Order: sequence, then structure tokens, then C-alpha cells
Amino acid sequence: MGKVVSLEELKRERDRARLKGLRFVFTNGCFDLIHRGHVELLKAAKELGDVLAVAINSDASVRRLKGARRPIVSQDDRAAIVAAISFVDYVVIFEEDTPELVIANLVPDVLVKGADYELDQIVGRTEVESAGGKVVRIPLLEGYSTEELLKEISKRYGLS
Repeated sequence: MGKVVSLEELKRERDRARLKGLRFVFTNGCFDLIHRGHVELLKAAKELGDVLAVAINSDASVRRLKGARRPIVSQDDRAAIVAAISFVDYVVIFEEDTPELVIANLVPDVLVKGADYELDQIVGRTEVESAGGKVVRIPLLEGYSTEELLKEISKRYGLS
């Protein structure tokens, strides 16, 4: 089971991993309503290295990005749920709209995003690649998204 940590703790864990010659992988997202697409992306990310760190947007950040009705699940609960996924090692919550500050502090060996992002849209790409790391886009599982899940819940319960 993973652990929810501060950015400072995560930097120490990254340093420990590197001293052991382990590859440090990073990804991020809101992870509001966890679904199979999230799990598959996290699993694929872990397969790219030894230690997987996941940054999740704070509640305030999600509201700015997704609107006033989101998140559905609080940041502490989202962090605990993501940390409970067997292949996630660390979770950190960030307040900004993007994980730019987290990535700049960590400079992971591998930065992972969903393939719905073009390479030039991936925050932190320059920092990671200039340090010799790589950026990997993971194909998304068709038909799985939080928006689709919310639409299905609304439809089934006549909430639309």
C-alpha cells in the first residue's frame, strides 16, 4: 500500500530510490471518481519504473479546473484511495492548477500522462527531458472517464 506524503517527504523518497538505482516514475491527475481507466493508467505507469509517485489536485484546484460542482470526493479521500492501489508507492496533493512545481522539485526519471495530451501540452516535459528523463503518453481506455461516469449516474437516476 502506498503512502500519502508531503512534497518534502516525496523528494527524500526520490533521493533514496535513486541511491538504490531505482527508476522514479511520476504522474498526476484529479482522480475524482476512480474508474478502470485510472487504474489501467496507473498500472501502465508503474510498469515503466520501480517507484510510482502520483500527484493529485487539491479540492480548490479541481474546482478551478472542473467547476464548482467538483470534486465529488474530497482530496484526503482521493489521496487515500489512490494510495491504496497496490502499484502506487506515494501520493502527494498539490494546490496549483498544474503539477509544474511538483515536477520541477522532483524531476522524475519518467513523466507519464494520458495520450489525450500532446507532447507539447505536457507540463514538466522540458525539465524532465533536459535532465535525461523521458516523457511517456499512455493510451487511454476507451469509454472510461469521470465525465462519462457522472453522465451515466445522472441518466440512471434521472438527475439530468
